[in-house]
Amino acid sequence: QLQLVDSGGGSVQPGGSLRLSCEASGFSLGAYTIGWFRQAPGKEREGDSCISHSDNSTYYVDSAKGRFTISRDTAKNTVYLKMNSMKHKTTAVYYCAADSFPMARVICVMKLAYDYWGQGTQVTVSA
Repeated sequence: QLQLVDSGGGSVQPGGSLRLSCEASGFSLGAYTIGWFRQAPGKEREGDSCISHSDNSTYYVDSAKGRFTISRDTAKNTVYLKMNSMKHKTTAVYYCAADSFPMARVICVMKLAYDYWGQGTQVTVSA
């Protein structure tokens, strides 16, 4: 059974950092494109970043560029999202998602592109 487990969320002050983890079981993350999404209260789920399964290339939306870093550790079957310089509007539930179908970079931050989702991890940014 394919399963993704999100972890690493918590409370952090503005300007602080967190590293989220997305661990897979039942399949190899190395064969899947992985995306990270956030959903703030009352808002739609939006993509922040993704990492391709074919060449490990990465993509970030403008708000994440320069602050977020996505990476993959195939030995641990885990993908990470390091978030720096966090802002109040970063507060959300964060989800990772996986799909084996090849996709263009701009597509990889669209939620409809993914079949498998983690359960989410809460990130709260407050002073």
